[in-house]
Amino acid sequence: FEESPMSGLSILLFVLPFPVLFLIHDLEEVATQHRWMLRHQEQLSQRFPGLRRLVVHLSQLSTAAFGIAALEELLIIVASVCYVLLSGAYAMEIWAALFMTFSFHLVVHVFQAVAVRGYVPGVVSALVFIPYVGYGVYSIWLVLSVPQMVAWAAIGIAFMVINLWLAHRLGMIIASKK
Repeated sequence: FEESPMSGLSILLFVLPFPVLFLIHDLEEVATQHRWMLRHQEQLSQRFPGLRRLVVHLSQLSTAAFGIAALEELLIIVASVCYVLLSGAYAMEIWAALFMTFSFHLVVHVFQAVAVRGYVPGVVSALVFIPYVGYGVYSIWLVLSVPQMVAWAAIGIAFMVINLWLAHRLGMIIASKK
């Protein structure tokens, strides 16, 4: 790891556990998302009319389709971890972009739970992991400047939005063929 800007301790504490945290979080989402959306679709559409299309889409996303999408995302995270271990060019920045995006995703779950005044799929693991990812983001801040962090986080979020759209489509296609 001599060429990597990340210390061996950072790799042990943040890089290697990242896929496990993602997996635990997405297992919570996979296990609860479809039924929760079906139960709350009407209420969500009425309370948040601007999000009606998203609510309908998520309600149509079966557990299998959601699981396939989550698996695709997990593979990207595992690939980024492997790339860090290989000390690839911009490996730390790419990993940091994904980690900060995941951190943002967890915070979104908390805001969603506040907005609906109750449980939303993924909020339990989000609440458990927020201190961990908060310290991880702080550790990234020790290596990257704030403008670099903002830029890589923006790249990560843009990638996540595009990839999430593609992963959901892939999940729906594969799940419909079973």
